[in-house]
Amino acid sequence: MKRASKLLLIILSPYIIIVLGLYLAQQRLIFLPGKLPADYDYSFQRSFEELFIETEDGAVLNALHFKADNAKGLVVYYHGNAGDLSGWGYVANGFPDYDVLMLDYRCYGKSTGEISEAALYSDAELFYEEAKKLFPESSIIVYGRSLGATFAAYAASRHTPAKLVLETPFYNLTDIVKSQYWFLPVDLLLRFKFPTSEFIGAVKCPVTVIHGTDDQVVSYESGQKLFNAVKAEKEFVTIPDGGHNNLGQFEEYHQAIERVF
Repeated sequence: MKRASKLLLIILSPYIIIVLGLYLAQQRLIFLPGKLPADYDYSFQRSFEELFIETEDGAVLNALHFKADNAKGLVVYYHGNAGDLSGWGYVANGFPDYDVLMLDYRCYGKSTGEISEAALYSDAELFYEEAKKLFPESSIIVYGRSLGATFAAYAASRHTPAKLVLETPFYNLTDIVKSQYWFLPVDLLLRFKFPTSEFIGAVKCPVTVIHGTDDQVVSYESGQKLFNAVKAEKEFVTIPDGGHNNLGQFEEYHQAIERVF
């Protein structure tokens, strides 16, 4: 019996190590922040103002407000899980007729604070409140990309922006992790849930979902599943052969942006 138990332990050891490693390292796997020194000087083609937003728990969030002449409105942009504003700022060029407000999440770029799911939702809400100081909600379009789509949907579910646009969004994080680690007890391991589907059902403004069929990070099916949970006026834009990070290279994407904006 002892010999059989030893053999079983040897067989299961790699699996146990993988399970333990995923549990302990999940924050580092989900969040891939770029880091910037506090005195970093941003440089972009568009004129902009740098903002610092203090949270209730003492974190300081760094944001950029890109400005347009005679702006039609404001795009509130929640970016993806990697990088920082020094790289994401280029996105503002895609909305030349709009002001664009972009945030670095806590621990990203110059932003400070400890990451938790609850804190990130609170930050998303606080960020949207800052947007409301700049433009009326009837002129605000909320845009979320990948992980940022969860925060965008959360903010839109609690307010009344003019529109919500989600690029490469997922139904929930559990779906994504299960697709890659199907052999692990994902439901038990994940501390971060990011249930975009729970927020999207409460959104009342028109929703546009944009997804590529060749997305290897967030499956096209996950985006479709999320779209099916939308109860408001909605449009699903399929980008044939589009991946996770290259939708801007496709004409279908630009046509969709023109329709929305």
